[in-house]
Amino acid sequence: MEKKVFIKTFGCQMNVYDTNRIYDSVKKIGFHKTQSQENTDCYILNTCHIRDKAKEKVYHEIGRVKKIYKNKKKPILIVAGCVAQAENQEMIKREPYIDIVIGPQSYHKINNVLSNFESNKKNEETEFETISKFQFLEKIENKNNTVSSFLTIQEGCDKFCNFCVVPYTRGPEFSRPFIQIIKEAEQLIKNGAKEITLLGQNVNAYSYKEKNKEFRISDLILELEKYSELERIRYTTSHPKDMTDDLISCYSKSKKLMPFVHLPIQSGSNKVLQLMNRKHSVEYYIEIYEKLKKINPNIEFSSDFIVGYPGEEDVDFADTINLIKKIEFINSFSFIFSPRPGTKASQLELIDKDILNLRLLKIQELLFKFQKKMNNSFVGKEIEVLVENKMKDEKKLFGRNKFLNSVIFEGNKKNIGKIVNVKIDSCNQNSLFGKIQLKKNMKAA
Repeated sequence: MEKKVFIKTFGCQMNVYDTNRIYDSVKKIGFHKTQSQENTDCYILNTCHIRDKAKEKVYHEIGRVKKIYKNKKKPILIVAGCVAQAENQEMIKREPYIDIVIGPQSYHKINNVLSNFESNKKNEETEFETISKFQFLEKIENKNNTVSSFLTIQEGCDKFCNFCVVPYTRGPEFSRPFIQIIKEAEQLIKNGAKEITLLGQNVNAYSYKEKNKEFRISDLILELEKYSELERIRYTTSHPKDMTDDLISCYSKSKKLMPFVHLPIQSGSNKVLQLMNRKHSVEYYIEIYEKLKKINPNIEFSSDFIVGYPGEEDVDFADTINLIKKIEFINSFSFIFSPRPGTKASQLELIDKDILNLRLLKIQELLFKFQKKMNNSFVGKEIEVLVENKMKDEKKLFGRNKFLNSVIFEGNKKNIGKIVNVKIDSCNQNSLFGKIQLKKNMKAA
């Protein structure tokens, strides 16, 4: 008998990818995707541990599910993802409503766990088995049919930044076999993908060795370049330490690799970077920036910034401000430092909250200034936009330009999956707005 499964996804793009693969997997045992949270047989929370108070947000969400099903048959409740990995058995002890806890490296076990589910037994699967996971998923066709698709090529992290929980929730760095990735990319392209974003916790650390040859992310990019149906290639998230010359050279060799680099630096102070155990300097980061700008002056950068890391003084914060002014980052993320249990930084003395709030306000004002400057630069110009879908109101189309800016405009749904020219009329901090421009000899749809 057909059953329904609903997954609520938190956090990064890799969780989005994982969610889609879980849907593909459980369909094999009769669980079919539903958009209804109120009427499902299995309710999965695919969690993220990066943001502040991530664990408490999960329990809050479970409380909401309990209210929905107060007078209904209880669904099988699964907590998956990085919070599940970090908390494992503790979650089941604290909240009996949870039936199954499953970590991100154990998704290959989910069909077996569901098939053998007994309501009076709890189950916890949080072993690091990355190879088994991808061997299992390789056998299941990726059904994702979005215009812009995610494709995980690498998981885990060996960097052990002092503030980061990823090595403890995703395990050591693991790179998928080259041919396995290409086959999945071919499937995504067959499904209609015009853009593929290669994913990894340290995506540019990708390294797969076979028959005395090492495949790097540059090899993947140049191989994907050959597929005529594929229009755009992106990758995220990168570490400066792994921004090697062969990857940098792809920006001159590849016509499909987008001129937008998300490269988190976290701080503009060498002292703070050392305290964080980031393994790179500000000067090294600027060197990468200058190499890429030399290849293509139109390349734009975005980054992540942690404000108020323990030990950050006014002079260190000033260094970060100066770096932002030098590079003029667009679409960046900034957060006040919040300790993660189990990390080295969790034991450090925190900076006064009032100081932190003032620093965050200042850094965000500057980041938003450059974001608005970038958006304003498009007003009055025609830009290429890959049309991804219709907006929820069904009246306008949504797409993105080369720099990942959101673009909203009127148009026919027949344009979905195509690259169209849009003349930008206006913008706000987050989006561009415009009108589609018909090419010569093109009739209005």
